Amino acid sequence: MLVVDHVTKKYGKNIACNDVSFVLDPGSLSVLLGPNGAGKSTIMKSIIGFLKYSGSITVNGIPNKTSEARRVLGYIPEMPSLYPTLTVVEHMEFIARAYKMTDYKGRIDELLERFELADKKKKFGDELSKGMQQKLNLCIGLLPDPDILLLDEPLLGLDPHAIKELKKMIEEMRQAGKTMLVSTHIIDSVDMLWDQAIIMQGGTVKARVTKNEIEGRNISLEDLFFEVTEGLSKEDLSEDKPEQTASPEKEAGV
Repeated sequence: MLVVDHVTKKYGKNIACNDVSFVLDPGSLSVLLGPNGAGKSTIMKSIIGFLKYSGSITVNGIPNKTSEARRVLGYIPEMPSLYPTLTVVEHMEFIARAYKMTDYKGRIDELLERFELADKKKKFGDELSKGMQQKLNLCIGLLPDPDILLLDEPLLGLDPHAIKELKKMIEEMRQAGKTMLVSTHIIDSVDMLWDQAIIMQGGTVKARVTKNEIEGRNISLEDLFFEVTEGLSKEDLSEDKPEQTASPEKEAGV
């Protein structure tokens, strides 16, 4: 279980996150939604321990910045940060040794194969295209197989095959009891099975809702997002959509 309790992060006088609280239950998949500048990346970096903040973040009851917590926490950042003089496979080896993994060769091969990097093993980090760098970024984050995984805009820059493969892996991890938090501002990118949606705006949590609650209201996650962030109801959204006109074939009775 991951508990974010009254977390506030300031940059000088600017408040990036203000009194943010939520809980990720074991084996759940939560989506963190919000427009650009909502504070999503800030709270993700706070959870993983990159930033100083006020408040409390615990992993299975342990402070998130302890070595015990970091062993079960994983993070896939929005922007890859690769070493230009390490090859693809050397990046993977470096992470495996940092996590003191054993019998990891097969997992490396599996990940590189699934994300179509198997033939790029000897390529250096700065020789890869942006899309290939993002794929390697995913493989690095997935390699340790953490119990709790944070994914910040994980689908950006990926080709259709990689998107399909990542969504498949997310569902596999969910079925295996992993806890995941997927941050994005692109709502239709989170059409995978999710349990909880957390909507942020202006550095605060505006809504927390389960999938059952959404279905009970008979609205989509997109409807709820615009209702919360822009004050638009489902009826307002319907009115904004252009009317569908009949095709020439239908008008002609074909």
